[in-house]
Amino acid sequence: MRWIIPLIIYIALEVYAYQALRTLVKSKYLVAGYILLSVAVIGIMIYGFNKPAEGGTFTGIRAYSIGFFLSLMSLKLVLVFGMFLEDIIRFFQALFNLSTTTNAKFNLPARRKFISQIALGVGAIPFLSLLYGMYKGKYNYKVLKYELAFEDLPSAFDGFTLTQISDIHSGSFDNEEKVKYGIDLINQQSSDVVLFTGDLVNNTSQEMEGWKSVFKNIKARNGVYSVLGNHDYGDYYSWNSKTEKKRNFKRLKEIQKEMGWRLLLDESISLEKDNQKIHLVGVENWGKGGFQQKGEIDKASQYLISSDFKILLSHDPSHWDEIIKNHPKNFQLTLSGHTHGMQFGIEIPGWLKWSPVQFRYPQWAGVYKENNRFLHVNRGFGFLAYPGRVGMWPEITVIKLKKA
Repeated sequence: MRWIIPLIIYIALEVYAYQALRTLVKSKYLVAGYILLSVAVIGIMIYGFNKPAEGGTFTGIRAYSIGFFLSLMSLKLVLVFGMFLEDIIRFFQALFNLSTTTNAKFNLPARRKFISQIALGVGAIPFLSLLYGMYKGKYNYKVLKYELAFEDLPSAFDGFTLTQISDIHSGSFDNEEKVKYGIDLINQQSSDVVLFTGDLVNNTSQEMEGWKSVFKNIKARNGVYSVLGNHDYGDYYSWNSKTEKKRNFKRLKEIQKEMGWRLLLDESISLEKDNQKIHLVGVENWGKGGFQQKGEIDKASQYLISSDFKILLSHDPSHWDEIIKNHPKNFQLTLSGHTHGMQFGIEIPGWLKWSPVQFRYPQWAGVYKENNRFLHVNRGFGFLAYPGRVGMWPEITVIKLKKA
């Protein structure tokens, strides 16, 4: 019965938003069509939430019921806001008329048509954007490139390139050709190494079985390396037993090996060039705010010293904010994901970068620098729950290391 509260909220908004439609539309047929559409959305929502979910997550019709619900909700929230502001004005106008007119009665002025038109026009922007995000935005892959300079980078690695991807969430994909296009983009970067920063699946290793042959095509001169994200442990799924959960986790690790990916579990590995080295360090998921803290950075870096050049893979940027940016081992570059940029936001390069997720995570997308250490937060390759992206497009990051 998880749909009851969203349903009550939706109906309450529906009744109020209908006032705008009644002001604008006089045709009973259009009104009937509007009501039928609203009933259809409610029906889809109830069906989607009650339908058993494959993998125990919001995929398929459940995901699209969320998407259509959010789309219409955004439209109606704007309409309700517009109507509410007008009602406040109408109320005070009625009070003013009552106080200045002899023998007057308290009567609210009629609604003004242009207010409803403005509210409907503004509400159409998020409504159409969310529909576009489901139709095309979720596979609108973007390659973002950065050059980061380090004084202590070994000279042999000046110009070394890495491609980062994150948050694949394979259980959400529904278009193999589009995903293959994204993987082709990864390979076209011809980076020295590809680094994946966690959340291969939504819940179960089974989600990746059908995609294994696709993602094994990711190649790099010095290999593909990965870490785990919070979704990879199967913690958000109702298992029949602890043994079944352990078996699933073991299989998820096996799949990465079968794809040719080197999974780093609280450990480090060295890359050598011209007798010089840099070190890849990978930790298990470490988060805050209810997310488990399994990663052991001291164990992962036990054989390294502060002067070694290190690239850390840690799924949740909270780890950098809480521990890594001040860690005595000096992790020069940390790569994270996790936030997805909330799959919704506004970005105008050089001027504006905004998403609601920034109120939860201080570092949520792009490059950050503090204490002469860098963090990059990838916006994610896939999507989860809402089956789309608006403004925060799926990301393939290319970082070139430069000797300062």
